[in-house]
Amino acid sequence: MDNRPGWDEYFMEMAVLTARRSTCLRRHVGAVIVQDKHIIATGYNGAPRGLAHCGERGGCLRQKLGIPSGQKHELCRALHAEQNAIIQAATLGQSIEGATIYITHQPCLICAKMIINAGITRIVVKEGYPDEMSVDILNEAGLKIVMLGEA
Repeated sequence: MDNRPGWDEYFMEMAVLTARRSTCLRRHVGAVIVQDKHIIATGYNGAPRGLAHCGERGGCLRQKLGIPSGQKHELCRALHAEQNAIIQAATLGQSIEGATIYITHQPCLICAKMIINAGITRIVVKEGYPDEMSVDILNEAGLKIVMLGEA
């Protein structure tokens, strides 16, 4: 019997591992962009390169202000995992047109718009996220969020 994970499971485990690098105090998210069964880029949520993380600055501003998950992302110091993965691909000069992105959590609206414009054509997630607008815009763009196990 073959106990090897399927491709979606394999790459999602990579996203879970990547999330362990997160410096976010509220939620650890990882993303892996894959093309033709090859990892193109990875990303996790955290402060911009070279800047102090929230834990080093005395805590999370959104948490201190009582802002619910999925709202007022502009007050967050960190970039999201999807954003960092897309930026990493651009920095390395790698096209991600037609790629699949594996994310530990459903993308927010901002990340959904970036995924659409980056030309990513498949989104696989492990967990949901409270942002219905992201689902709406992805549906409008013809992209379906595949929950791991439903593929």
